[in-house]
Amino acid sequence: MSNLLRKPHKGQSCLHQITPADAGWRYVGFGVHDLVSGQLLSDVGTDDEVCLVLLSGSAHFTAGDIDFGLITGRKSVFDRIPPHAVYLPHKTSWSVRAAASAEIAVCRAPGMTKEHGPRLITPDQMPLEQRGTGANTRFVCNILPETEPADSLLVVEVITPAGNWSSYPPHKHDADNLPHESLLEETYYHRINPPQGYVLHRVYDDDRTLDEVMAAPDRSVVLVPKGYHPVGAPHGYESYYLNVMAGPKRVWKFHNDPDHEWIISA
Repeated sequence: MSNLLRKPHKGQSCLHQITPADAGWRYVGFGVHDLVSGQLLSDVGTDDEVCLVLLSGSAHFTAGDIDFGLITGRKSVFDRIPPHAVYLPHKTSWSVRAAASAEIAVCRAPGMTKEHGPRLITPDQMPLEQRGTGANTRFVCNILPETEPADSLLVVEVITPAGNWSSYPPHKHDADNLPHESLLEETYYHRINPPQGYVLHRVYDDDRTLDEVMAAPDRSVVLVPKGYHPVGAPHGYESYYLNVMAGPKRVWKFHNDPDHEWIISA
């Protein structure tokens, strides 16, 4: 199995706990937790800033002395409804207690200041957009885009209809070469509807020293340390993924694979 493909820990409430050291990079940390009613997830606060995403279910959120109360989210990531999220600057304690079952993503990256205070990000604050045309159509929800305050984190979710392609044409962001391209590590947390399916996720670079094609099942994570990284959803299976990105500069500027850039103007 490719080291870029991480399958969930079955039978555990912590499905993923990926650290920069584990991933072999510098910036992005990512976890997913399945909480049952009453179960508590908490942290005393570290050098990382954190974005907690309520992927589905309902839970009570706190950040330091701030009580955000009970938040009821969507039933499924495939509901075409934006999620709720909580942003936390570094060295801020937090807790999440599930009211009913709750699927929680914990997105991490280096924090630098406490200039950006804890805040609740509600569905009405999240820009939604349709990208692409034809079999390249997908639907994007910007949870924590570069236009919103944070130190390092960029968080976005995407739904790709069955039979369509996403993160396409293939693009990369692995060079610290602004204004042309930014360097961002990235994780993809995949959900599939219905869940017995999979998506095809390729990660490759120009000289093909990295060239991995993975059948990513439901609830798996794909690491993108560098290179182009398109995703294809087979006929009959709808794709959802949650992206977390971070790098030395909080700018998303990508470079398309020159062999396939013609698709944009075709």
